[in-house]
Amino acid sequence: MTSVGPIRPSRAAFAAALVGLGVLGLIYGNSCEVWESIPKSLPGRPVVMYLCALIVLATGIGLLSRSSLVLACRVLLPFLLLWLVLLKLPALLSAPRVMVGWESFAETASLSAGGWCLFASGARAWEQRHLSFAVGTRGVRAARLLLIAALPMIGLSHFVYHDLTASLVPGWLGFPLGWTYLTGAASLAAAAGMLFGIVPRLAASLEAAMLWVFTLLVWVPRVAASPHAQGGWSELLISAAIASGAWLVADTYRGVPWLSSGRAARAVSFD
Repeated sequence: MTSVGPIRPSRAAFAAALVGLGVLGLIYGNSCEVWESIPKSLPGRPVVMYLCALIVLATGIGLLSRSSLVLACRVLLPFLLLWLVLLKLPALLSAPRVMVGWESFAETASLSAGGWCLFASGARAWEQRHLSFAVGTRGVRAARLLLIAALPMIGLSHFVYHDLTASLVPGWLGFPLGWTYLTGAASLAAAAGMLFGIVPRLAASLEAAMLWVFTLLVWVPRVAASPHAQGGWSELLISAAIASGAWLVADTYRGVPWLSSGRAARAVSFD
């Protein structure tokens, strides 16, 4: 049985982002931008949107307690994977040449990778008997691979949509296109480092830190400037959830020396 340790900052941040997304969904109901990818032709769409918001809210709260963590993970991971497959994959397959579909898929994949790390580390006897491929060390490594697959999509979007990305760079930083290309290249480098075991702990941690910098420097000021705009809150909370997902994955390397490379650098630490 893998252990359920104390609430680490990465888990608390992930839970807080989920709670925020759930509250946002309940406030805006069937006009919530977080769930806009749910087909408008779906019967009972408003009910489905409220149900999604409740699931995200309940699981976010559940991650904050030892007694409810395992149940929350059992619900959250399948929900995130369904979100990925049912809402993000169809758009990607129908228009594979449109980069925004890959980017959107990658963002949800990053959330799923974080949820998978929690599920894998908190697995109980039933999961270990019936889902051994998805829990423990094997599960964490699968979650790492999911994040590794997502990062190139995020990085390449900076190059494809360079003007849009540059417009989000705070003016006081200067050189917006330079930052756009640098951060895109950084995500590609982080994926390579994790995949090939080249200082993977440093690569994953720097990627998570960079995603948090995006969240704090880009979306927090926009929410502060327009606190009643749903779009700003949606982007802020989704960005925080993505950054937290990457942080959870980075935490699985915490037993590895920062500059370690090779087979030993792939060791897994549990939550």
